[in-house]
Amino acid sequence: MKRTDLIKHLLKNKCVFVREGARHSVFFNPQIKRISTVPRHNEIHNFLAKKICRDLGIEPPE
Repeated sequence: MKRTDLIKHLLKNKCVFVREGARHSVFFNPQIKRISTVPRHNEIHNFLAKKICRDLGIEPPE
């Protein structure tokens, strides 16, 4: 999955961008107060995308 598609999915599901790390972007879900990082690669493996969504308490993308 493309990184941009995952970020659009996170933002659509009310997750908030917090900051850029050295190699990751940090996102926060204010509804359940959970945080997760998204690596800065062009392609993100589907397994990792599902794990990020699960960490943030949202449904994984199709």
